[in-house]
Amino acid sequence: MQAPQVTVRAEADDVRVVVCSGEFDLDTTGLLVEACEVGPVPAGLLVVDVRQVAFGDSSFLNALIRLRNTRPLALQGPLPKQLHRMMEMTGALPLFVIRDTSTERAG
Repeated sequence: MQAPQVTVRAEADDVRVVVCSGEFDLDTTGLLVEACEVGPVPAGLLVVDVRQVAFGDSSFLNALIRLRNTRPLALQGPLPKQLHRMMEMTGALPLFVIRDTSTERAG
C-alpha cells in the first residue's frame, strides 16, 4: 500500500490546491477532508489534484462529492484510470469540472 499524502498550497485569486497521492480508503480519506477544511473556508476555488492517487475507494469519491457540494471545486487531472472508471460507473463523473493538464500545450 502506498501511504496517502495530502499537501495544501494557496494560489492567486483565492484558489486553494490540495494535492493527493497514494491510496485512499475509509481509514485515510479523512486526510483529504481535513486538508480542505484548513484555513479560511470556503476558498474561492478548491482544486483537488488527484493525478498521483494510486487508489481511491467509494469513501474517497464520497468525500469529493461532499466537498463539491459545499464549495466551488475542480479536479486536477488527468484522472488516474481506477478513479476515472469508478466515477464513470457510479455516474459521478459529470458532477466534476476536470482540469486536464495532459491536453494543455505551451503556445
